[in-house]
Amino acid sequence: MSVFEAVLLAIVEGITEFLPISSTGHMILTSSLLGIAADEFTKNFTVIIQFGAILSVLVLYWNRFLQSVDFYTKLLIAFLPAAVFGFFLNDFVDSLLENVIVVAVTLLMGGIFLLYLDKLFPPKDIKEDEQQPITYPSAFKIGLFQVIAMIPGVSRSAATIVGGLSQGLSRKNAAEFSFFLAVPTMFAATCYKLLKMYKTIQPEQINVLLIGNVVAFVVALIAIKSFIGFVTKNGLRVFGYYRIALGLVIIVLYLLGIPLQIV
Repeated sequence: MSVFEAVLLAIVEGITEFLPISSTGHMILTSSLLGIAADEFTKNFTVIIQFGAILSVLVLYWNRFLQSVDFYTKLLIAFLPAAVFGFFLNDFVDSLLENVIVVAVTLLMGGIFLLYLDKLFPPKDIKEDEQQPITYPSAFKIGLFQVIAMIPGVSRSAATIVGGLSQGLSRKNAAEFSFFLAVPTMFAATCYKLLKMYKTIQPEQINVLLIGNVVAFVVALIAIKSFIGFVTKNGLRVFGYYRIALGLVIIVLYLLGIPLQIV
């Protein structure tokens, strides 16, 4: 993988990881249209650069991460369902990742769902900076929604935000808890990939990983700040239209015989 390809993938990852539009779908298009090789290092790269995105959450919300043990307990409770199901369903999820149509269909279905989300969960009439408390049962239920995101194309962000809204959180609070939950989830995924590849990694690949993480960090900072303000005012409807369009594009390319690869 070249530095240029690493920067492009990191930009895509930084933008899409925290938005409800599926980073997997965008990786398919980016890697396929630009001809980026879908080798083992590239697949690991797209996971490891999530560490940069994690750091952006910690930087933006550092004061929220210096709260009581109760805050971390709720994050752990919300993280556990994905950890357990991920351990037992890893092979099944990997098999789904090999099917581009699965990604396209879940993008479409998720997009249609987002179009009606505001009717299912009307906006809360609370102050913009008001923090709503989350109970232990609510944290666990949001964690169950994150399990759904194991299906490629669903979007971890979309699933956990919907989970937060289902528990009575406002748009902003649901989005923020989704960001917080990403930290243990993505950190665990990054550590797992590093443990699998550290013996085979080449010196030049270390530089690529470092550059990718820096780019993902900067882009994710901008994406998170922009997304919070947008979703608070406008909801997720526009992302629904975008997901539908992306899903249709992937299906059309697939039917035209254009090779699509998932990195």
